[in-house]
Amino acid sequence: MKVVFKYGIGAMAGTIAEGTFFMTRQKTGSIMRKWVQPKLTLQNTALGAKTKNLALVYGSLSSGYKDDLKSYCTRYNYTYLDPNDPFSPQLYDFAVFMKLMYAFADGDESHIDLATITYGDLSTLGEDIDTIALAVANGFLPYVPDAVDFTQTM
Repeated sequence: MKVVFKYGIGAMAGTIAEGTFFMTRQKTGSIMRKWVQPKLTLQNTALGAKTKNLALVYGSLSSGYKDDLKSYCTRYNYTYLDPNDPFSPQLYDFAVFMKLMYAFADGDESHIDLATITYGDLSTLGEDIDTIALAVANGFLPYVPDAVDFTQTM
């Protein structure tokens, strides 16, 4: 639910009673949902294993590649976000890396398991995503203007 507060309160983040609030990007409103204790399922466990492993892989990436991811996010947000909509979602570097890895795994499900892939595996299997420019050109990431500038390797 979208929430706009009265009395000069722009936005709020946190949990009050049984409601969890998240600030919008421009801090002019909040998004609220009912807080519910999540039920642990096999899918949660599998997603958790993939996310933990991809966080380790992300930590092994070169600083130039991470800088290119941040610059890609900046260009994407500048190009696609609606400045008049405070609820328009914004991309961040680790989230883009996750999207990239899931798209890469979908292209070759028989060989790529995100729960066990390593940085070494990416150096041999990941020639299509070795740079952000290649990932955009090969369709793993959405187009942004001047994407060919992102040439730092993993």
